[in-house]
Amino acid sequence: MASEQQVDASRAKLLHWKDDPVAFVRENFGAQPDAWQADALMAAAVRNRVVLKAAKGPGKTCVLAWIILWFLCTRPYSKIAATSITGDNLRDNLWAELAKWLGRSSFLKAKFKWTKTKLECREAPETWFVTARTWPQTADSNRQADTLAGLHADHIMFVLDESAAIPQAVMTTAEAVLASGIESKVIQAGNPTNLDGPLYRACVTDKHLWHVTNITGDPDGPKRSSRIDIQWARDQIKSYGRENPWVKVNVLGEWPQASLNSLLGPQDVEDAQRRHLTPDKFQWAQKRLGVDVARYGDDRTVIFPRQGLASFRPRVMRHARDSAASVDIANAIMAAKRAWGSEAEMIDATGGWAAGATDILRSMGESPLDIQFAAPGHDSRYHNRRAEMWFAMANWVKTGGALPPVPELVAELSTPTYTFQKNGKFLLEDKDHIKERLGRSPDLADALALTFGMPEQPGREMASTQRPDNEVEHEWDALDTSHLGDE
Repeated sequence: MASEQQVDASRAKLLHWKDDPVAFVRENFGAQPDAWQADALMAAAVRNRVVLKAAKGPGKTCVLAWIILWFLCTRPYSKIAATSITGDNLRDNLWAELAKWLGRSSFLKAKFKWTKTKLECREAPETWFVTARTWPQTADSNRQADTLAGLHADHIMFVLDESAAIPQAVMTTAEAVLASGIESKVIQAGNPTNLDGPLYRACVTDKHLWHVTNITGDPDGPKRSSRIDIQWARDQIKSYGRENPWVKVNVLGEWPQASLNSLLGPQDVEDAQRRHLTPDKFQWAQKRLGVDVARYGDDRTVIFPRQGLASFRPRVMRHARDSAASVDIANAIMAAKRAWGSEAEMIDATGGWAAGATDILRSMGESPLDIQFAAPGHDSRYHNRRAEMWFAMANWVKTGGALPPVPELVAELSTPTYTFQKNGKFLLEDKDHIKERLGRSPDLADALALTFGMPEQPGREMASTQRPDNEVEHEWDALDTSHLGDE
């Protein structure tokens, strides 16, 4: 049993730590907080709303764990609820971080017990604890709001990790607790991926209510986080530019120009359709066919030709029910190869008749490239191949690509939007959502995007497709097979 002297020493420690969370961290964990970490810790001691807006990898989850353990330790019978964008994220990041730091303090290990869903005081497990809370991804706003409901105590705190995409209903419940108790706090942290939601509101709309700690990996920033590799940061900026949305969010810790944005505007597409190129701008490149194969219903099969900066009028096919669609598609691709001399054929292998058409082409000695839209992106910035190819296509349009004057392309290329996942990767809007808003499947745009399924490379010299003024004529049909006779 502890002596009176030991009890007094323990009380003195707690009193010392109560208003100095930086000392709490140093003396319990032997850790020296970075300058921004110390700022956030001290803000938690004096403010009831604290937000961390961070680039990727500075140690913000570590700070959240420190704040939770400090508050739990120094406030008797305190109750804390922690949540994140998903249950997996909460378990694998913040909850695991709590376990790590708890294990580094003999004082805390003696006082608190960690489980998979709760960290509780050994003396009063029912009234002194941290609990992990999650919300159903498909829940309505009322059920989301219930995530943090039901906690009452004199000392209470809600912690939201990866809060940029957490529903506002969850934050509304969290903030309601500030009206009760002796001491109530809301702490949140996240990457600036969304121009709405709790993180944005705290840093921009309601900034006067919050203590905001900005954490950057900017290699030229005097207050940059030393935990973000400076060479990595420089490489990202050199490769993609400071205005690139991915760089803004993950390296600089800044808001992108839009969190849910169109890759292309109608003006971008119309400008590309009016663009004429001299052959030397594109004839060096490989001739490619992007083939988006119909899946069902009113979807179309589209064969889209592109050579470098020049793209040409696509061929559109509709398939009757119970027809030999795979054979028709394979024949159309072979006819295009004969008419234009394509050197690479990239086929959407996600579903529909693609497998049959590909098998037929291979039986004829051809080597089409199967592309799974849902496969992981080759570039780690992108969630999948679909997002990766669409972003490459959009960049191509904005940096000089020429499009054929097909009216449907304007809406198909300018309707899809992108956002960021919680891990900072680009994610293109789901195709079914695009179809619902557009009124049709973006088959033309998907077919063109497929031509970006592998890096650009040189090809055989292109046969002349010049107008009298030595510019490419986009009314010309690269896939015109009329001169070939009956197939």
